[in-house]
Parts: sequence; structure tokens; C-alpha cells
Amino acid sequence: MKTINLKLNHMKKLVAIALVAIFSIPLLQAQESMFNLGDKVVCLGIGLGSTLYSGSYYTRGFPPVSLSYNQAVKDDILEKGVIGIIGSVGYSSYKYDYLGWGYRYTNIFFGGGGTFHYPVLDKLDTYVGLMLGYNIVTANEFGTPTGWDYSSSSSRFVFVSFVGARYYFSEQFAAFAQLGYGISYFTFGVCIKL
Repeated sequence: MKTINLKLNHMKKLVAIALVAIFSIPLLQAQESMFNLGDKVVCLGIGLGSTLYSGSYYTRGFPPVSLSYNQAVKDDILEKGVIGIIGSVGYSSYKYDYLGWGYRYTNIFFGGGGTFHYPVLDKLDTYVGLMLGYNIVTANEFGTPTGWDYSSSSSRFVFVSFVGARYYFSEQFAAFAQLGYGISYFTFGVCIKL
């Protein structure tokens, strides 16, 4: 229960940050937008910090990786803002090992939602977003059971909120960093505009 409350508190903080960012937008001097109506962007990322598992007996297997697709669908919001739709898939694996017994978990996440982009600096695409997704969890037990009754099933719907930025080195290529509550707390990687 404590873990759920901690995760809810993290999500509430991220939503509060996103709302402050959105309402602060009219105060900023608008720059040239790097994400415009009709643009399609594909990003490949790697994550740091688990939102899925925590505790002294958990170790990370395969680091969280994600692939996302973002398309601009409405522009001229608050002068230069753009609304986009996003779809994302992610994968990670973890191991719970208690004295030689435990589970190997794999997580496959997929989801969709919306993003709001607003330019604050040249060559920088800053955004906030929300997604609804589903986390498919598989668990394989290993070792000798301790006799304790554990449930290894935790597949569920998840709500994802995030803030991020893409820095464009050219018209087509960008690096991105994203903070939020998804498959990891911090994700970074590369993007290509199609």
C-alpha cells in the first residue's frame, strides 16, 4: 500500500508541474516551433529509474526501452502551441531474488494519448503529455519456494504523465529527454522527424 501511495504522490507532483508549465506558457516569448501541424516524429529511448519495482531484493535485468510515435494534429493553440497524439510501446525486465528464490519479471507497455507542445527556445520542442496504457507483466518463478504465498500477476491499466524536450540538431534529427511516470522516471534518446 505504501508503494502505491508513493507512486500516486509522484504522479500528482508531475501533473502539478505540467499544469504550472501550461499556465505559464502565455508569459513566455514564443520562439519558432519545431513541431508543426502534420509533423510525424518517431523516438527511441532508454530509461533510468524504475516506476515498476522498488525494494532491496529487486535488480534490473534489461533496462527500460521505449519507442514512440508523435503526430501534430492541431496548431495555433495559445499563439504557437501544438496539440499532438502519441502512441508508445516499451519493454523492461526485473528480477526479485530473496535468498535464491524469486521471480523474473518482464513488462511490455503500450499506450496512447495526447501531447501539448510550445516553443520556448530556438531548436527546442518542449512538451507535456498524458497517456493511458496497459502494462503486460509476465513472471517466471525460480529457486525453491519459501512457502510464502505470493501473487506474481500484476498486469494492469496505467496512467502516464510526462514533461520533456527535444533538441533538434537538424530539421530531421533530435535528441530528447523526458521526465515522468511511465516505464521509467527519466527517459532519453533520439528522435527522427518523418
